[in-house]
Amino acid sequence: MDPVLRTDWDVIVMGGALAGAATALQLRRKHSGLRVLILERSERFKRRVGESTVEVSALFLGRVLGLTDHLLEEHLPKQGMRFWFMNDRARALDQCSETGPRYNVRLPGYQVDRAVLDEHVLAVAIREGAVAERGVRIKHVQLAEGAAQTITWHDAAGNARQTTARWVVDASGVAAILARQEGWLVPNHEHPTATCWSRWRGVRSLDGRELAAKYPAWASRVKGLRSTATNHLTGRGWWAWIIPLKGGDVSIGVVYDTRLVELPPGPNLGERLRTMLTAHPVGRELLADATWTEGDVHFRRQLAYSSTKYATDGAVTVGDAAAFMDPFYSPGMDWVAFSTSAAVKLIHDSLRGRPVAPRVAEHNANFTRCADRWFRALYLNKYYYMGDFELMTLAFRLDLGLYYLGVVALPFRHGHHLLETPPFAHPRTELAYRLMAFYNRRFVAIAESRHRRGVFGRHNDRRYFGFISYEFNRRLPVRLAGLLCLWLGLELREGWRTWWSPAPKPEPLSGPLGASPLPTQP
Repeated sequence: MDPVLRTDWDVIVMGGALAGAATALQLRRKHSGLRVLILERSERFKRRVGESTVEVSALFLGRVLGLTDHLLEEHLPKQGMRFWFMNDRARALDQCSETGPRYNVRLPGYQVDRAVLDEHVLAVAIREGAVAERGVRIKHVQLAEGAAQTITWHDAAGNARQTTARWVVDASGVAAILARQEGWLVPNHEHPTATCWSRWRGVRSLDGRELAAKYPAWASRVKGLRSTATNHLTGRGWWAWIIPLKGGDVSIGVVYDTRLVELPPGPNLGERLRTMLTAHPVGRELLADATWTEGDVHFRRQLAYSSTKYATDGAVTVGDAAAFMDPFYSPGMDWVAFSTSAAVKLIHDSLRGRPVAPRVAEHNANFTRCADRWFRALYLNKYYYMGDFELMTLAFRLDLGLYYLGVVALPFRHGHHLLETPPFAHPRTELAYRLMAFYNRRFVAIAESRHRRGVFGRHNDRRYFGFISYEFNRRLPVRLAGLLCLWLGLELREGWRTWWSPAPKPEPLSGPLGASPLPTQP
């Protein structure tokens, strides 16, 4: 740091939830004398959508931040991901095709209550030396390259304040203070998604006696737990999550591509959400006696966005303040892990007197490339085939295998410092990115061909794929090679129909899930 530069704080973090508190905590652990101020809008974090970790974010929370005891005591261990499919022949839960772990999973994962987790991480950051102001309203941030950054804000009593720091970290979530103020934020119009969600009580357990007595053969075919997985109901153009939380609440919501689906009509958002969920036999069974929480139903459109800039010499964005792609596969906390680790490295290098400009340029290049490629490899038009058992099961197995091989294995095997470089940022990931983007496009084309021929979802009833968890061993690349052979077989059986002509523009669904657009504000 410039020895002449004098500021009130070394680092100011805007936002005290997971991304902000984790950044502050990591900075304090690297520099015990660092002056870190956290400015948080809420007096106390409100209940938020339940959220799942996946392998990288579980590693980050447990081993990097040291929260394993808290996760085990206050949240639920997660048993992987499970998918449920339906068609006109699937009239009951046990008739719906199912893909999911046959046994319990190998690596840790958690179903977390974000309000509880956020409060805990913030408390740990404060205990380790960060200072927090809550009830804050940030009015403006004046950026200055390589100099003092100035934040104008109002405290909880309404008093106007102005504070300076060498570095500002924007962890304000979807408010994205810096990206919106500076014009960096770019909506992703290629991915027009919307979501509606709520907390529910009285949801039937997939491992309960009632369903086991009603469907004994269905209950006995899985040797692990179904209920603490992230259970996904799927349809063409939409999916729903069912995430249990400690204490009995269940987070349930839908995400859909607005080119294909809208919420069905109804008197209010809660009933519209129920109608959509209970159109699926699994949702109908689980929600038969369930109630959504009054005043806790939420809706948002245009979920996906990115930034043209992720850092300057004096400011860096982390978590949802930087970008957001899609909640499918629960990437949000992985993004927190990578973006906060990279931000801490950038600030750490600056404080040690290393040249900042080349590191800022590298940071921006890495996260620009990562956000674009992560989206194109996994999410571009994925909703067109999401509701087909055969296509989605094969895509899930390929996606997860490549995630394990190219992303998860690196920090587990070689150290947490590898979280400082986001996925798809390194040239060595070029082949994996192109492979994933290519098979995703091919599955979209095949799905549209099936839809036109009236055979989309033909295997969505009475099929079961019991997934065996991946491990870091020699069998992982062998399993991936076998999956690529299955994809080749699919291309030879029916993919050839779309090899020489581009797929036509997808046609929207009609029927109970295809009408009545929502207002922009619920």
